[in-house]
Amino acid sequence: MSRLTLPLAALAGLLIGGLAVYLFTTSRHGAPLGERARMEAVVRDYVLSHPELIPEAMQRLQDKQTGSAVALNRKAIQTPFGNAWAGNPRGDVTVVEYFDYNCGYCRASLPLVRQLIASDPNVKVVFREWPILAQSSVDAARLSLAAAEQGKFEAFHDALYNAGPVSPETMRAAAAKAGVDPAGVARLGDRADKEIALNRQVARDLGLNGTPSWVIGDKVVSSMLPLDKLQQLVAEARTK
Repeated sequence: MSRLTLPLAALAGLLIGGLAVYLFTTSRHGAPLGERARMEAVVRDYVLSHPELIPEAMQRLQDKQTGSAVALNRKAIQTPFGNAWAGNPRGDVTVVEYFDYNCGYCRASLPLVRQLIASDPNVKVVFREWPILAQSSVDAARLSLAAAEQGKFEAFHDALYNAGPVSPETMRAAAAKAGVDPAGVARLGDRADKEIALNRQVARDLGLNGTPSWVIGDKVVSSMLPLDKLQQLVAEARTK
């Protein structure tokens, strides 16, 4: 945001807020219509003279709505299933990744997440299963949840991503490499499907539109992010 835009936005907010109060007050006390019309014209002319304020105002509104959605769902967002997390368990900032094992961008984000954790000892990363690309994504998510319940999420997560395209063969190989008992999926019963359904519902509430998606503080981003952008969002969340 430029130094010019901030004062303009502040002034526009004051004008619009002042107009709302003024109109409410005058509507109750019967102020002349001419005064109300003049005030409306002032605000209208100002906004038309500075149209750049409109997308900025819309973005602020969207950020506010997203922040409210995050606050309402924070427990479901930040509480990991089993040990599906990495980094500092008491970190002051929690980075949440919604991912799909069939997502190439999620696979490419794996080393970036490791670098983020290595560069910041006060970050906790939570991984949320969001299988949206194929039925094999759902099968992999269920096995991944079993791995998380057995305390072997990270080993399985890395092994499956490194195994190539998701298939019954690569899932079996990843489970064997991580020491995951595949029978754990059956033992989970409907808990795995309930966890996936909850993640899907929260994703809808947050307006996520693809994998990977990130929730960092009150910010939500659906995109692969470079390390410096992840670090920037962590820093912003930390200041709040």
